[in-house]
Amino acid sequence: MKSTPTHFPRIKMLQLNGFARRRLLAWSPTHVKSEEAELCPHRCGQCCRPPSNQPSPTKATSIAEVLCLTVFFGRLVHFAKVTPQMVFWKDTKNICIMVTIVLTLIDLIIYGSLEAVYIHSVRWSRPLRPVFLINFSESRQIRRAFRSIRNTLPDILYVFLLFLFSVLIFSLMALKLFGDRGLRTAEGASYFTNILETAFELYVLVTTANSPDVMMPAYNFNWWYSLYFITYIIINTYIFMSVFLAVVYNNYRKHLKNEIRKLAYLKRHKMIEAFNILKVKVGTEFMVKEATWKRLVKVVAPDISSSHLELLLRISDEGQKGHVDKTNFLRLADLLNIQVVTINIKRHPLEAWVPRVYQSSASLLIKKMVRHRIFIWVYDVIILINAIFIALDEKNPFISYAEWLFLSLYVIEILLKLYTYEPRAYFGRKQFWNWFDMLIILAALVATVANATIQSARKYNSQQILDIVLILRILRLLRVIVSIQRFRVIVTTLINIGPTMLTFGGLVFVVYYAFAVIGMEAFHGKVQFFDPNFTTSDALVCGNPALKGSAFARDRYCKNNFNDLASSFIVLMELTVVNQWHVLADGFALVTHQAAKLYFILFHIVVVILIVNIFVAFILEAFFVAYSLEKSELETAIEKKIQELGVGIQEDDVQGGKLTDNVDAKDSGFSGDDGDNKRKALKGLYCRIASKKYRTVDALLQRMFESEIGPDEEGPSLDEILNFSPNDIYPKNPNFENSA
Repeated sequence: MKSTPTHFPRIKMLQLNGFARRRLLAWSPTHVKSEEAELCPHRCGQCCRPPSNQPSPTKATSIAEVLCLTVFFGRLVHFAKVTPQMVFWKDTKNICIMVTIVLTLIDLIIYGSLEAVYIHSVRWSRPLRPVFLINFSESRQIRRAFRSIRNTLPDILYVFLLFLFSVLIFSLMALKLFGDRGLRTAEGASYFTNILETAFELYVLVTTANSPDVMMPAYNFNWWYSLYFITYIIINTYIFMSVFLAVVYNNYRKHLKNEIRKLAYLKRHKMIEAFNILKVKVGTEFMVKEATWKRLVKVVAPDISSSHLELLLRISDEGQKGHVDKTNFLRLADLLNIQVVTINIKRHPLEAWVPRVYQSSASLLIKKMVRHRIFIWVYDVIILINAIFIALDEKNPFISYAEWLFLSLYVIEILLKLYTYEPRAYFGRKQFWNWFDMLIILAALVATVANATIQSARKYNSQQILDIVLILRILRLLRVIVSIQRFRVIVTTLINIGPTMLTFGGLVFVVYYAFAVIGMEAFHGKVQFFDPNFTTSDALVCGNPALKGSAFARDRYCKNNFNDLASSFIVLMELTVVNQWHVLADGFALVTHQAAKLYFILFHIVVVILIVNIFVAFILEAFFVAYSLEKSELETAIEKKIQELGVGIQEDDVQGGKLTDNVDAKDSGFSGDDGDNKRKALKGLYCRIASKKYRTVDALLQRMFESEIGPDEEGPSLDEILNFSPNDIYPKNPNFENSA
């Protein structure tokens, strides 16, 4: 530090905080000279760049952004070339992308120009980047989720304004009740003396994040004041938040049904158009010939097997008259959407190699035992017992020996199943749990043997190698949960909503990114993270003296900052959980301005009140559909025809591991006159309806609405379909008849 004054004759070291002093100690002379030119205007002779917490973007990132904009613009130009001009300019997506590109270029030019003369500015266009993600054709589901939010806003706005009015009324009451009584909080701050602070604290109380802390000063003064807070919580937390959920759910369901209704009528309209093109007059009615129907199916579903095609034809042409009528033709799209799985029963290799041994009485007894339901129950109990042993002390020799016993039982289970079931059937494409068990058992066996070998050499004295395997072994309990019939609806619903959850994940990512970028612009560098072992004054206040004595600094929330994108996303996730979110808001308000709390309130409104409630509405709708709908009429017709043809197999048999899907399936059609001849012609080929758990919620909702459309109803015109309004679903003048 002795040489420092020679480089900084005009900088007083006492004016620098501890963090800056440590930076000076680490700088080389060349760095010091460059910083001298920046900090000292008398040495430069020109306007110097003011110190900035946020580094300016490099040329590489700016060039990358320009290249991305070029790609987006090129894609837009290509789309304009292949789309009629009227359609292109009417599409809101294209307008949004063009406006965003122009605004981003303007921002880049302004930002680069100001940075060239050492004037720091804000990249105000960065929150607009998700517009590109939302408005491309691949993001149709995300746009749909945003439409749900947009459609919900008008109705929820009135409820929200009433809610804010309630908070304001209670804030004024709190100001008059407690403001002049000289009450203090646990930190020694004044209690409800400022209307804005009071409103913020009461808004936080709606989320229960500061309960009961916010009530304690008044409650300690007089217990009657607790009635004020109890009344406030009942009205605003329980009533208003429930009303928010009800309004969001009602509007979500209304607009979702409108979209599904539009899709159902569009499908009906296009199927009628197709029938009118292909129809021929047979007698007094119009029909579609069998050959034409088959060619159409081959064009729509080129990979369909001849057996599946023949099965659908038998359903569409019940009388085998060689043509399909209009009613059955309109069901073609629904028939193709129902997955019919082809199953090929194959002989076990041991039956071909040692037929006498494999077909012996002892072998048949073993196979009968393995196929029995009790065999599955016994191993479910073994898994539960093994889970208990895993929770015990692994250093106990008895537990260690027991682990070998459980592994042996699992290996025996796999060997018995491979002996009973055909191996390719056991490890079929859809046999997830069989693959899962095999991989876990093999991993546990290899790790246990390796661990025992290393321990015997006395070079390693712990079972840390098995930690991951032990966790995977516990996951075997999931098989027990799935095997319980009452849990299947829940598991089925979770599987159904999986793809849609990804849509909401994309929606949350877009909102998070926009708020993260705004947070980085507003709070970057205001809070610094120090190693937990640091005990310096800067470490205790997260590098900012404004946080001295605050709950933010006391709780060591220094890593909750907006210094990079990953940290920003973590902070936003913590705000979504809402626990202690007021501490985060207070901390960033202290290092900037009290108006910063509006950022956190806005995030809570958009994410917690709006998006989370829409997600809850979707979950509710998914469960209602899963519980209320059984097999459709078409699925029943297909299963009936499969059984009539003598080629049916129950789904439970497939789930038990007896069969597999599409294993060396022969492409033979249905031939012969009676059931026995058909069965012989198939040579072990069977069919079944695919598992119901793979139906999507949208498909189920569409089926619900299509059941309300009569088979002969052609529906409204195309223009009327495209102009459907959610209000058309409900009668404008409800009475007893139309309501029923």
